[in-house]
Amino acid sequence: MTARSQRRIAANILKVGENRVWLDPEDMDAISSAITRTEIRKLIHEGAIRTLPEQGSSRGRARAVKSKKRAGRRSGPGSRKGATLARKTAWILRIRAVRNRLRELRDKHTIQTQTYRKLFLMSKGGSFRSTAHLDEYIEAHKLARKR
Repeated sequence: MTARSQRRIAANILKVGENRVWLDPEDMDAISSAITRTEIRKLIHEGAIRTLPEQGSSRGRARAVKSKKRAGRRSGPGSRKGATLARKTAWILRIRAVRNRLRELRDKHTIQTQTYRKLFLMSKGGSFRSTAHLDEYIEAHKLARKR
């Protein structure tokens, strides 16, 4: 018993593709005997014919790439946007701002010297994208001294 024409009519009524039409295997005789649109509508109302949910694209692979990028992989010439000088200039501006902020915090005795050294090396490794990110990290890890 094939219900190809019933599937086609149901898809048209439900406004979905034929692959998204679910036909109840228990009610196959009733479905295959239905030949008019009215009969198909009745079966849809009864629940013998239903619409399957839309299939989405899996984000798994994209997430894997994102974590690899975060770890510093996939940073070859094909992945780079911007000229070398532009990238270098951006890095210089960012690292100078972060280092100035660290110096300022150390001189105000907000952070200890050991913490300063640790954060300095972290910033050298590219851990902080801005001074705001640095402050956020210090706050989150409770590295600032209580006054």
